[in-house]
Amino acid sequence: MLSRSIVVQSLRSIRDRFFNTRRQRNDQSDAQDVPNHDVTGPSLDNLLVDMQFLIMTFLSPQDLCRLGGTSTYWRSMVKDPVLWKYFLLRDMPLWQSVDHLSMPQVKLTGTSVLDDSEMQQINYMAEYLRVCPACRNQWRCQPSSTFESVTSFFQSLVPVAEPQFAMFGPGLEQLEVSLMNKIMHSHDVLPIAGIPQRQIDGIGSGISFKYKDQHRFNIITLYSINRTERERARLEQLSLRSKLFVYQEDSECNMPLSLNPMFNEVCQAVNGFIFVANAETKRGSNREWEEESAQIRVMLDPLLGAVSQPILVLSCVSRETADRRRIPCVTVAYQLQLSSLCNPWMVQDTTAETLTGLLDGIDWLLRHSGVKL
Repeated sequence: MLSRSIVVQSLRSIRDRFFNTRRQRNDQSDAQDVPNHDVTGPSLDNLLVDMQFLIMTFLSPQDLCRLGGTSTYWRSMVKDPVLWKYFLLRDMPLWQSVDHLSMPQVKLTGTSVLDDSEMQQINYMAEYLRVCPACRNQWRCQPSSTFESVTSFFQSLVPVAEPQFAMFGPGLEQLEVSLMNKIMHSHDVLPIAGIPQRQIDGIGSGISFKYKDQHRFNIITLYSINRTERERARLEQLSLRSKLFVYQEDSECNMPLSLNPMFNEVCQAVNGFIFVANAETKRGSNREWEEESAQIRVMLDPLLGAVSQPILVLSCVSRETADRRRIPCVTVAYQLQLSSLCNPWMVQDTTAETLTGLLDGIDWLLRHSGVKL
């Protein structure tokens, strides 16, 4: 985290330059006997820089931009890149979602020393306004035209095949609270619409749900091992190889080489994927992140036809309490190296016990699968 003292120091230098320039201009005006119209007396401009910075920390991005439009002094203060870098590093861990359009193009950690080359390369103000949830929701929630509304109405009259999604990932098996069990027994959140009897290459076709009481979709849950093995691995905190993938023979490495052929047809048939990540802070090492990143890439192999299918990453914890923190969704996206994917993706904070965040993720997944909501 960038220290507050560095931000105050930067703002103070901007203030000094601004008032030095103003003083020189006033001296020239006095020499030419030109009236001075500068406002004096109590003013927000006259507060100590420390107090001005404190006030700005309580403002929303929109209010900061409005403040910058009030005067040339505040425009120069608000445009300070160090200020926006501080806000970006401060707020990123608090965001509940991030996607392929809003992943910050910056390092996730700040240092006590500013890198001048980095400050010149990145417009931190523009970057913050691009990626923060409040701003990106405002840009995307534009009213649709009459033509789009009519088109959407006629499309709703045409029967559309029920979209299917394959759900997999360690968060299905490692957490104390089972996400899938909670979904199955929370009819007020996602009502069950049916259990199709068809199969895909010998694998059950999952469970159908209703979103907003009208949009049906299907989830095929792909567990890495059977129930008995899952429970033993969770209790003993073992890392077992997933049976979804093929690994190098005579190797203890859990890095998958390819998808188990028996799941090929499933991946070709689905409209998208749901990866459940374990976002609890007590999870394993960086090696596990690398293995999970490799699993996602194997599942999205273009040879299987998954060139443009969206993938929703549920950054999941069992429950949230004051003494149990979660890994920020931006960190999950970074660790899984999602920015290198060609597919659309989103990471959504989710709590298994309450299903908080689940509907936001489902909404995004359906939209990116072509469903008109």
